[in-house]
Amino acid sequence: MSTPTPHNNAKMGDVAETVLLPGDPLRAKFIAETFLEDVVQYNTVRGMFGYTGYYKGKKISVQGSGMGIPSIGIYSYELIHFYGVKNLVRIGSAGAISPDLKLHDVVIGMGACTDSNYADQFDLPGTYAPIASYELMQKAIDTAKEQGTKVTVGNILSNDVFYSDRGLEGGLGKWQKMGVLCVEMEAAGLYMNAARAGVNALAILTISDCPFTGEECSAHDRQVAFTKMMEIALELA
Repeated sequence: MSTPTPHNNAKMGDVAETVLLPGDPLRAKFIAETFLEDVVQYNTVRGMFGYTGYYKGKKISVQGSGMGIPSIGIYSYELIHFYGVKNLVRIGSAGAISPDLKLHDVVIGMGACTDSNYADQFDLPGTYAPIASYELMQKAIDTAKEQGTKVTVGNILSNDVFYSDRGLEGGLGKWQKMGVLCVEMEAAGLYMNAARAGVNALAILTISDCPFTGEECSAHDRQVAFTKMMEIALELA
């Protein structure tokens, strides 16, 4: 397989084995400029910025992955199969489903339910349950404890639809009854791509809104204020 790809300017060797994947490319830019040293920007295609630098002496990359499973499906597949990435850590925002979660709380997705048919391509004789890499998850939990950051670990939901015609009770309310913690739009696809390729993936999320109460963070907060999950993820390199 040749590089660059249709979606990535990088050449082989430009991307570290561990990549952080915020959905927002401006969040990737913020992380690179705030936390990394000796930073090189390797991707600008479609405005989906990608950077490689060093955090505490360890090489690490950060790249925007866009919104939804189709988008992260493309970027994660190329990072794994074209660039040799071994550890993919989604760092994103999520809406609270559990009433116990508040704005800015950090959630680690042990498993990712989904209403997507992304798994259909694998032609499995049943229903696939996308889960995180235990190795990355345990390291993230230990890191959070060391940093004094409370995290909630459990099942999350990767939705295909942001504006659902089912409404809260017909949609998220049913997932709430099953103990699902929060909703986002990418983790299940990332977990499936990683599982199929035999590499590691994890989603670390910050609660940006609470659909059942109407509370929400500003767009600026979503871009630059979710530093606790960033600091956990950076230690996974």
